[in-house]
Order: sequence, then C-alpha cells, then structure tokens
Amino acid sequence: MGNWSERQEEKRERKEKDKTRREKLAGYFFNLSQLTFVALVLGGITPLYTSIEIGINWYVLVAGVILTVILANIGNLILK
Repeated sequence: MGNWSERQEEKRERKEKDKTRREKLAGYFFNLSQLTFVALVLGGITPLYTSIEIGINWYVLVAGVILTVILANIGNLILK
C-alpha cells in the first residue's frame, strides 16, 4: 500500500510542476507581448511628438500590433 501512495504523491507533484511551467511560459509570452507593444507601437508613434519631420513608419506600427496580438494569444492558449 505504501508504494501506491508514493506513486500518487509523485503524480501530484508532477502535475503541480507542469502547471507551474505552463503558467511561467504563458507569463513569458505575455511579457513578450507587452515589450513588443512598447518597443514597436509606442516607439513608432514618437515621431509625432518630436520636431523632426521623419513621419510615422506604418509598417512598424502594424507589425507591432499584429505581433502583440499573436504573442498574447499564444500565452492565452498555453494557459487553457
């Protein structure tokens, strides 16, 4: 009977470790999503607030929004 309870305890520990890994990995993708948004989208808007007439790079803004959504969805899928 002791062997069975040890296996159950190992199984519970393994499930808990897997859950923690999934949460950490999902958090990683959510953080990547946030960093992408800040770097590409908010960084791409900064020419609006400067006196230099460079213009907005629309490709960077669109790519930043798309990549942000994709990374957030990956993080969400991992948590499900």
